[in-house]
Amino acid sequence: MKIPNSIWTLLIGILLTLVSLWYGQNHGLLPTAASDEASLVDGLFNAMMTVSTGIFFIVEGVLLFSAFRYRRRADDNADGQPVHGNVPLEILWTAIPAIIVIGISIYSFEVYNEMGGFDPHAIHETPVTPQAMNMPGAAIAATLSDTPPSTGPNLNQEKSEQALQDPATAEVRNTEIPQKKDAPGVGIVSPTIGASEENKGKAPSLVVNVTGLQYAWIFTYPDTGVTSGELHVPIGREVEMNMTANDVIHAFWVPEFRLKQDVIPGRQTEVRFTPSKAGEYNLICAELCGPYHGAMRTQVVVETQEAFDKWIKEQQEVASTEDLKQAVAIKPDVLSPSEFLAPYMSQMGIHPEMLHQIHK
Repeated sequence: MKIPNSIWTLLIGILLTLVSLWYGQNHGLLPTAASDEASLVDGLFNAMMTVSTGIFFIVEGVLLFSAFRYRRRADDNADGQPVHGNVPLEILWTAIPAIIVIGISIYSFEVYNEMGGFDPHAIHETPVTPQAMNMPGAAIAATLSDTPPSTGPNLNQEKSEQALQDPATAEVRNTEIPQKKDAPGVGIVSPTIGASEENKGKAPSLVVNVTGLQYAWIFTYPDTGVTSGELHVPIGREVEMNMTANDVIHAFWVPEFRLKQDVIPGRQTEVRFTPSKAGEYNLICAELCGPYHGAMRTQVVVETQEAFDKWIKEQQEVASTEDLKQAVAIKPDVLSPSEFLAPYMSQMGIHPEMLHQIHK
């Protein structure tokens, strides 16, 4: 019994759907998901892989079938039949990709919003100046220059001054770089991935100031005095990274967190995330920043709260020890040994004559 073409089409369609759904969830192309935000990005990526797999098999299947079924026979020297087109088919293969692209665009926008990205209300809430009405490229101008000047507050300057209130941050940042103003009427200050949906309106539980420079990352933890070349964060706590660069554009990228954010001189960029899996992950600069760009990487250590608190304490002890060593190294250059040790000799029961004998 000959099976109708419609049945064959239905069976092939079901098979392709099942294969696409399976591969879309089991492709194994992504690294370990180590943040709460990673699941949102993975869901989008898996959906795109599912759709792409189905389209790939349909296109390649039709291509191979046509090449085999309609190949030129050895004894066939006749011209092919003229084909004038098929309007319904052309509409179909134009409409389906358009619907797919629109669907993925909406999905992507929702994922970005849920992660704390673009706020569609921010532009409408910002008053539009007459100059901005004639500026279709205002957003681009915001990232490049201060022209035309904005009459509003310089939010980059305010964020910079707030970060510099931490002495450790002020010590490592280049304060001579002017802070750019936002674009008039658009309200764009700097690239920002803010709080996720469940954390909106809440202050982050941990703030880290990040400074990028050729070719290293420097992390300072406000109110602790801790400065580190690697990033330590506790599991389950939302972390806010306040970032800027001392020289050229860098990019903060941790593949396991599914986050990437530019770090720009004169801009105070921000990214929030909640680490969810303990381990050590690579922090990579994803922006070509010079000849040694490939070496600009460090470690992100995600650990328990107890381990994080212990690390902070150890760093503070190391910092105090270094300060003591520096003081001991400086004092002898200013004071003689007896003058430097005089305040301590009476407490220790040491007579000056004994110190003199030891010195001899």
